[in-house]
Amino acid sequence: MTGFGQVTINTGDLNITVEVKSLNSKFLDLNLRLSKQFSEKELELRNLIAEKLERGKVSLSIDYQRTGRQEIRQTYNEALFAAYYKELQKLADSVHAPALAPIFEIALNSPEVIQGNGKEELDPAEWERVLRLVNEAIEKCEQFRVQEGKVLQEKLVGYIHAIESGLKNVEEIDPKRIEKVRNKIKGSITDFFGSEGFDPNRLEQEIIFYIEKLDIHEERVRLKSHLDYFLKILTEKQSNGKKLGFISQEIGREINTIGSKANDAEMQKHVVMMKEELEKIKEQLNNVL
Repeated sequence: MTGFGQVTINTGDLNITVEVKSLNSKFLDLNLRLSKQFSEKELELRNLIAEKLERGKVSLSIDYQRTGRQEIRQTYNEALFAAYYKELQKLADSVHAPALAPIFEIALNSPEVIQGNGKEELDPAEWERVLRLVNEAIEKCEQFRVQEGKVLQEKLVGYIHAIESGLKNVEEIDPKRIEKVRNKIKGSITDFFGSEGFDPNRLEQEIIFYIEKLDIHEERVRLKSHLDYFLKILTEKQSNGKKLGFISQEIGREINTIGSKANDAEMQKHVVMMKEELEKIKEQLNNVL
């Protein structure tokens, strides 16, 4: 979900720069840096980003600067200021106040002397222009995300193929493993009881019962199915980060079960490798919407 988009426009007397940054996050964490005249549009901007970018640690900044002649928006009541100043001068003279007493500042800040608050009204046409730039910056950020997603998709496919390779190795080892377990049990019984000290039929039944507990055929089939489904969902156009997360959990469950039933050092090596690749998948899925 890492992304970046920036759009700048300069009309000679106006310079506007809109910048959108996005980092990985499970939720939408939005930070806005706006000029004062856009403060009333904060909710509209938040809704726009939530709709377009969905989630991530997103920051939006709008730098709006007028470079031409500036209009003075604050006015003063000169007559009232002069009246305040005259009265303050009388008070200062009556107590022999120092000549540097801040009478001017006091008179200027007296009630109703300053008649304008300097707030710049938002021109609807100007806002439409800014909104277009915001949408362009968001689009660039989204394109950045798409490019990152293509690279991420290739990595995830590689991890899945690595797990598939490990599964094939497990499938090749499995018949040899079962035969090895069978021979080991028979050899141990023979060493302990001798060749005629046990019932061969009963021994065979016990071996079959024990081997059934070690059977991983169903786990292998389910794991292959989950891997195929993961690759299928990965190619769909809509965002499926949560679904891929659920599938990866199922993949992990089957790998863990195979590991618990392995009872074979060589098979365990491939199980460990598959777990390592799965951890890489889980880490990268934090970057998927």
